[in-house]
Amino acid sequence: MSIANSIRAQIPPIHPEGYPFIGGFALASLILFWIWTPLGWIGTLLTVWCALFFRDPVRVTPVRDGIVVSPADGRVSMVVQALPPAELGLGDKPLPRVSIFMSVFNCHVNRSPVAGRVDRIAYRPGAFINAELDKASEDNERNSLVISTPNGRVGVIQIAGLVARRIVCFVKEGQSIGAGERFGLIRFGSRLDVYLPEGTKALVSEGQTAIAGETILADFHGGDPGRTFRAD
Repeated sequence: MSIANSIRAQIPPIHPEGYPFIGGFALASLILFWIWTPLGWIGTLLTVWCALFFRDPVRVTPVRDGIVVSPADGRVSMVVQALPPAELGLGDKPLPRVSIFMSVFNCHVNRSPVAGRVDRIAYRPGAFINAELDKASEDNERNSLVISTPNGRVGVIQIAGLVARRIVCFVKEGQSIGAGERFGLIRFGSRLDVYLPEGTKALVSEGQTAIAGETILADFHGGDPGRTFRAD
């Protein structure tokens, strides 16, 4: 393999949603170079950041039945029992919830945590408070999906944050989706909540780094007896 091909293989592709933004940053950088060279270099750095934000790397998803994978890159910020939003139709009892916070440096393409059928999509406008706060699940703008599987229904919610001002969803109600398949993205920094069926045990810990489509959040078949965690 040539050096050029080796370098190219290390550069992840860009999601098409990002092209207009990257182009806008690049154009602004050219204008800033004309005004004052140091400003142009700042604009160039921001253009590179924008390209990294919209990166869409290939992921290798485990496909065994019953596995729940992370829908987002980021940090597991909460593993709790929480009442699901009413629009999900998942009942009025607390369910296991795993929350993943995405910083502005994470890849923001969201992937389905399970294979199944998209039974419901519900958008709700709201505030733009810090997505790391627990109340963001209730107060912030969000887009919710309910995916039916043979092992129960799973809710996955895209939640806007302080900077995010647009939630994008690529799928439609009634559509079949595979675990790890892309279903949306959020611009620019936010959070994903995953509501699991009652009794499901999460296999991740708060503070852990998650990779969309690869990190296993839970196993409906109970193949993993449980884990302990240590932070070094």
